[in-house]
Amino acid sequence: MKNAEIYVQEVMKETRKTSYDLITVVKGNRLVNIDSQAPNTVFYEWLMEHKEEREITSIKREFTYKSSRFDFLIETKKQKILTEVKGVTLEENDVVLFPDAPTERGVKHIKELAASMKEGFSPLMVFLIQMKDVSYFTPNRKTHKAFADELKAAFDAGVAVLAMDCMVTYDSITAGDFVKTVL
Repeated sequence: MKNAEIYVQEVMKETRKTSYDLITVVKGNRLVNIDSQAPNTVFYEWLMEHKEEREITSIKREFTYKSSRFDFLIETKKQKILTEVKGVTLEENDVVLFPDAPTERGVKHIKELAASMKEGFSPLMVFLIQMKDVSYFTPNRKTHKAFADELKAAFDAGVAVLAMDCMVTYDSITAGDFVKTVL
């Protein structure tokens, strides 16, 4: 987007090439958080807020399973929920899509989530939409057909797939509402 309004955060580290991180872009009337570090933090904060009602007994971050590191292992008295969180920043006509570029790592994560069911895990793929007021989430088949196909197959096999939007301001991002998912 030419002449886009952006918001940056100053970062003072001598090892960096620049002194700023790009955090938010204004697209039409919508603020889009593009901080790649935000989704895991936002989802973790949401888990902490809902820990009691969801009967969560443990949350482990960056859990290694097989040859992948997943974002969370969420445990309840009844389940071990192996969880991967993907940040979603691509929007076209109020529809949000993931990925915005091919992701072989993403395909690998989906396959391993599906395989984890054989070992008693309840796998969960979360698409954290880094904006508000969208119609629905769908995999970006045009950009990466293999990812879209693998996600659909995993869902059909029992992997839970959730999409959640976010309230974005110029200086904050918090989890919002669940969003319809179309696979």
